Amino acid sequence: MESDIEAHVAGLRAYTEQLRTTFLRLQDEGVELHAKAKAIQVTEKSRDGMVSVTVGARGEVIRLDIDPRVYRRPDARALADAITETIQRAAATAQERIVEIFEPLIPPDQMKAHLDGDIETVMTQLADQMGGKR
Repeated sequence: MESDIEAHVAGLRAYTEQLRTTFLRLQDEGVELHAKAKAIQVTEKSRDGMVSVTVGARGEVIRLDIDPRVYRRPDARALADAITETIQRAAATAQERIVEIFEPLIPPDQMKAHLDGDIETVMTQLADQMGGKR
């Protein structure tokens, strides 16, 4: 029984040291990584090439260009769908780039869960890393 407790304590100490190291790296590298992530801009074109969308790091639309040829075949629903789908692809690409930027410090699956606002997954991952279940 004593060896189980000692092993658990040793595991917690190792995890604490890992957290400390990661925290110190975040302090050292975090500002630069944050600046890189904040500067992300992604441009995507619709499949038919009629729509071009540029989004920022959070998926916010920075620029929307619509080819004037869309007026040759007016179809508001198709245009709206093309805009929406193009924005979604650009935002997904921006999120992938953020995950890549922070990968040296934060595991990709954990960063993606944070960006998705998936607190349940984040908490489960943290509990698993600490060697216990919630």
